[in-house]
Amino acid sequence: MFPPVQPETIQFAATRGEALEQLAAFVPFAGRYGRDRNKVVPGHRNVSRLSPAIRHGLIDPAECEAAVLARYAPSTVEKFVQELHWRQYWKGWLSLRPGVWDDYRTSLEAIRNDPDAPQLRERAVRCERGESPVAIMNHFARELTSTGYLHNHARMWFAGWWIHVERLPWQLGADFFFRNLLDADPASNTLSWRWVAGLQTPGKTYLPRKANIEKHVDPEILAEHTGGLELLARPQAFPPEHPMRPEISHPEIAADPVDSAAPLGIWIHDEDLRPEHGPLATLNPATIIIAGHHDERERRALPAPRQAWLRAALDDVASRAGAHFRTPVQHDRNSSLPEALRQWAAANKLKQVVALRPEVGPLADRLPALRQSLRATGARLRLLSRPGDLALRPLATGGFFGFWKKIQSAAK
Repeated sequence: MFPPVQPETIQFAATRGEALEQLAAFVPFAGRYGRDRNKVVPGHRNVSRLSPAIRHGLIDPAECEAAVLARYAPSTVEKFVQELHWRQYWKGWLSLRPGVWDDYRTSLEAIRNDPDAPQLRERAVRCERGESPVAIMNHFARELTSTGYLHNHARMWFAGWWIHVERLPWQLGADFFFRNLLDADPASNTLSWRWVAGLQTPGKTYLPRKANIEKHVDPEILAEHTGGLELLARPQAFPPEHPMRPEISHPEIAADPVDSAAPLGIWIHDEDLRPEHGPLATLNPATIIIAGHHDERERRALPAPRQAWLRAALDDVASRAGAHFRTPVQHDRNSSLPEALRQWAAANKLKQVVALRPEVGPLADRLPALRQSLRATGARLRLLSRPGDLALRPLATGGFFGFWKKIQSAAK
């Protein structure tokens, strides 16, 4: 068994203050991002490593974009700015087509429970543990589980190898990433795996090639992990049988009005950890609760790096929210989410619970149960969207570069 990658070798901002500092430290190197971003090097110094902070809302993509554009011409940092918008594009695309997420979850459960597929599941577990014939993929698997992170190029190679070389279901691979990544995002993760598999853009798959890996992986890493690379010399695509482009089924998001005269509390969850900026910022709550899907994380036994990062980020938002709203903050770390919200709303005699809207994903799946639990106390759940999300969502009707052109046109 190979030793895991040491987590302390890679640092990821887990507070808003750390994220702003990390962004400032990255800006002087952002001009080289387009040239160096595909190189997988120790410590990942060629990329910002801000994806966990961006994904959970500690820092906004617009802040990152403004920081680099304050120093460089748009053409110099276009690739970095595009990467910021890729995450927003995936989020909008899936929000318009939530059935894609439902299909993924349903097919994942079917694979997990298929009585005829125990050997397939066992082989997937061995690949997750880094016990495959390809040493560099073993290294990536151990890095992911040890640190909660993988370079984007490594993610693509790993997914392509999992699907097209090992011939394992993409759903199991997507679930492996979703459990471990600090920046685990239902949209970016699910749709990226679909893209590699040939489902997202029919006819297009992504293959991990030996020559490409040798070109972009630092010799310091590759020297110890060359075993099995010959298996990637001429990989063959394993395309899906019936790739179909899903239709838009949820074109609009209904507004959730807040009654300023009725007692309200703010619910902060780990989908968005910046309540002091945006539509919540001007509210006058009687109380605040910080509660995520703790019971879901316990059920899925999320790994230590992800649990530790989330704890630090939630502690940080508790401090910032208390200072901004000048009101008591309750941080529930143990109860099931419906029970935590129910008890809190009842104890504070709330008529409204206001939160930033969780988009498609596990937390959004729980909204009907949460509404029902709160309704029993006489409280209504009111969900607010960030204006930037609402503005970008309608632009994600087609491919990314059409989305990108619409953004550029709107900025002129």
